[in-house]
Amino acid sequence: MNSPFHSQPFFLMRNPIQTYQWGSRTALPRMFHIPNPDQQPQAEIWMGAHPKASSEIQVGTDWLPLNTLIESDPQSALSTEVYQRFGELPFLFKVLAADTALSIQVHPSKQEAEHGYQKENQQGIALSAAHRNYKDPNHKPELIYALTPFKAMNGFRPYSDIIANIAKINHDSLTPIFQSFTDSPAEDSLQSAFAQLLALEATDKAAAVGGLMAVANQNATVAPFDTIIDLATQYPGDIGLFAPLLLNVVTLAPGEAMFLHARTPHAYINGVGLEVMANSDNVLRAGLTPKHIDVDELIACTSFAPIATANITLEPTRTDQGTHYPVAVPDFSFTHYLQVDDLTCHMHSGEIIFAIDAPLTVSHGDHKLTIEKGESIFIPACTSEYQLHCQGGAVRVFNQIG
Repeated sequence: MNSPFHSQPFFLMRNPIQTYQWGSRTALPRMFHIPNPDQQPQAEIWMGAHPKASSEIQVGTDWLPLNTLIESDPQSALSTEVYQRFGELPFLFKVLAADTALSIQVHPSKQEAEHGYQKENQQGIALSAAHRNYKDPNHKPELIYALTPFKAMNGFRPYSDIIANIAKINHDSLTPIFQSFTDSPAEDSLQSAFAQLLALEATDKAAAVGGLMAVANQNATVAPFDTIIDLATQYPGDIGLFAPLLLNVVTLAPGEAMFLHARTPHAYINGVGLEVMANSDNVLRAGLTPKHIDVDELIACTSFAPIATANITLEPTRTDQGTHYPVAVPDFSFTHYLQVDDLTCHMHSGEIIFAIDAPLTVSHGDHKLTIEKGESIFIPACTSEYQLHCQGGAVRVFNQIG
């Protein structure tokens, strides 16, 4: 196959939609005019080259898989440096539309993922097995940028807040679990309490959740019990209903973003946002799910250090080159543009441009491509630079190395 990356400077993308049960039936049609004739729960639009569901790009009049084309000419698509460092398009870009809560999750570090992936391969566990923890040898740090008010949980609360919240429940089933942590709050005592909570057997779990819900129902309009009430309608009896007592609950305003580090427990509760992550599908679950929970592996891959609420929302850098949201990994960079006119963008990697709420145009020499809101463009590294014109908001995802 001849590489198309030197024959066209950019490519319209056709992106798969994942219809997970927690997805919204109305958000994508309302915001981006994406049809949903069968009223499916449209949860995620995937923009990228993940082998599970790669985007396609338009080459002439044909639609071809992006992952296959990148594999055929990775240095032109990604740049030599990005290819040597990552061996693939190192990020996956999504539109995420959550109508109900996703499971509480932890993503392993790079080292943990490499070790766990190799171990499960050696054990002969199929990649599709329900109890498989590691689908690939990569970490999965994430950024979420809110398009609507976006409610989520991110990281453990300050220890004093956790102790105060648990004290409000005052149930016999919780005292032995949290006593050591209450007496001596630290990472190891919180780890022990968290592990014991997740490992409760059916009768004890029902008693603990019952005690929690009795207090929550009496305080239904008070945070964080309002969140617990909401989650209980979706996951009745689930041990993950304790999570809002332990984890920071935050609502991002449109235009705000937060970063989710490896080893940090988190959950998306509701809202529409743009999500970028390292190109991985590794998830260790901790509740709000009927799926497999491997408590031992989860605990081993979780950080029990608290995160101050003030440190959750990213502080962006605003310049005439757009609003840049800093992340702590080289796998991706994220910049938002608002109403720019022929801005020159210099490239060091393959990039994806997404139109949020109005048409945008990219141009390079005599080539020009315009897309509507909700559409995206892949730009290979060999294009080197292009001009961006957008009437509204646009997002650029790329690698800032080279």
